[in-house]
Amino acid sequence: MTRAQLVEQIFQKGTYLCVGLDTDPEKIPDHLRSHPDAVFEFNKRIIDATLEHCVAYKINTAFYEAQGLKGWEALERTVRYIPDTHFTIADAKRGDIGNTSTQYAKAFFEALPFNSVTVAPYMGADSVKPFLGYEGKWTILLGLTSNPGARDFELLDCSRSTDILVDGVHTAPKETGKLFEFVFRAAQHWGSEGNLMFVVGATQADAFRQIRALAPNHFFLVPGVGAQGGSLRDISEQALNAECGLLVNASRAIIYASEGEDFAEEAAAIAGQYAFEMKSYLEALK
Repeated sequence: MTRAQLVEQIFQKGTYLCVGLDTDPEKIPDHLRSHPDAVFEFNKRIIDATLEHCVAYKINTAFYEAQGLKGWEALERTVRYIPDTHFTIADAKRGDIGNTSTQYAKAFFEALPFNSVTVAPYMGADSVKPFLGYEGKWTILLGLTSNPGARDFELLDCSRSTDILVDGVHTAPKETGKLFEFVFRAAQHWGSEGNLMFVVGATQADAFRQIRALAPNHFFLVPGVGAQGGSLRDISEQALNAECGLLVNASRAIIYASEGEDFAEEAAAIAGQYAFEMKSYLEALK
């Protein structure tokens, strides 16, 4: 899916909601447990119920990998069931040396028909670029995450000197900032606004205005709204740009809105509430 197609879907539907299919077999309603493919059946009903309220689905691969072959089969059935009007995200957080990343890219972009995959940037450019080589596909780079451990590395104060030649003289200007800021600055030279997004956790609301200044035109995937306490209003007010520039993900708050037979209807109701609020923020851009 191209950037233009994604933007068109957002403004046509009046929503930038991403529904997270972090499907835990132990949380599937009891009446589905005996189904031969309970995970896919659950996902199918969630997708059918929420299609009109969202523009994207994010599949957290860990919940499927943990089930072995059966989980991978449910993952593949799920991503193939999602219509091509909706943006699909493999939340896999891959990232390794170049030849390994090349194989990961083939897995999610060739063997599986995902539009995008989340990637960890901390092994540098050569671990990310294999994902960026696919036309119409997106790399979603971990930028600033919402977990407490973000303080361990992402929020560290850093500085570095870069040797450059100016008028025949070698100089070493110093660049300073948080580690995540170095990631944002560097990565924008690896990809473009049409194939590179950044993950920014919703609970980092205080940093959104600063991050939008670092990457004014890129899309952000924002997890952490709903069960994790992120504020949709704060995110939207600080980070929307002229083409929206946001995919805001909600997982547990939607897919586990009910434990009963009405789980799909309740999921639709919660997704509809998010979409209704998002529509008002999009209208304010006009």
